[in-house]
Amino acid sequence: MASIKDVAAAAGVSVATVSRVLNDHPSVSDDARTRVQAAVETLGYRPNVVARSLRTHETRTLGLVISDVVNPYFAHLARSVEEEARELGYSVIIGNADERPDLQDHHVRTLLDRRIDGLLVSPTDGGSPLMLNAATNGTPMVFVDRWIAGVDVPVVRADGRVAVHDLVAHLHALGHRRLAIIAGPAATTTGSERVESFRAAMSEYGLPLPDAYIGQGDFQAESGRRATERFLDLAEPPEVVFAADNLMALGALDAIRARGLRIPDDIALAAFDDIPWFVHTDPAITVISQPTAELGRAAVRALVDRVEGRAAASVTLPARLVVRRSCGETGEPGEPSAAWSPAARPSPPQRSMS
Repeated sequence: MASIKDVAAAAGVSVATVSRVLNDHPSVSDDARTRVQAAVETLGYRPNVVARSLRTHETRTLGLVISDVVNPYFAHLARSVEEEARELGYSVIIGNADERPDLQDHHVRTLLDRRIDGLLVSPTDGGSPLMLNAATNGTPMVFVDRWIAGVDVPVVRADGRVAVHDLVAHLHALGHRRLAIIAGPAATTTGSERVESFRAAMSEYGLPLPDAYIGQGDFQAESGRRATERFLDLAEPPEVVFAADNLMALGALDAIRARGLRIPDDIALAAFDDIPWFVHTDPAITVISQPTAELGRAAVRALVDRVEGRAAASVTLPARLVVRRSCGETGEPGEPSAAWSPAARPSPPQRSMS
């Protein structure tokens, strides 16, 4: 393997000049720069990134720890992170926590040991001492999608509260009254926020939410299937199942089809998070869609700002309701149904004062 000395000899310059060219230093003549670049190409020279990082304390590398790489939402998020980082001159190392706090901490520890410049994390829970220490000890860090309450770290996320309210309003306008939810883990901010938003919207529309209509999931398909089976076994099953993430929605869909039931004739289904094949199911599934690519790009920009010594603020983008066919809608898929539109949200029913 060629060394920097080999490049200097081939270009007829000093090792210091080669170093300046590799670091894009302006004090190099065009002729010397051209000869060094030609020698690098001919010899196939690759700089020793580890050695360079020890000198400069920079690796131009970011770490990303995501909750579940199998989840299409997080796969899309990771792709947008990698693309934006590359545009800004950084590489990304990805760790998959698989919704396990121990794996999350393993990846965080490994990435910090590799001297990454900054860390993006979608926390699997809110109590990791390692994460808290990293955040308070000066490691440039940004939370994406999920966050840890009380930790002074920029958060880039989608706010789904209005969209959840819009979904309940939409279902109410369609005539549905018995609505159930498959909630995500309460230890995650997204899990708790979505179920609380659903509960608040149900209360606003005067709809009961009995404990039997709250299924506890873990953002995995199997938990969605089990929760839906329990709903279907009730003496009075719900008219609608709202799964608080896409994998749990797929599990719910499996459970419904296994019973030979039809959507939306026998039971309706809605989901938080859109995935490409939801438009290809029959019927296409009504969803709350997050601006995933925009979140990934914004998270990288915020982290690079922190790495490069600039102030970085939290970013909150809106999620939105996408109306399709799985709840008994009419009209064109993707457009507001005849019963509901975001521009004219129906008011909650007035309650008597008797």
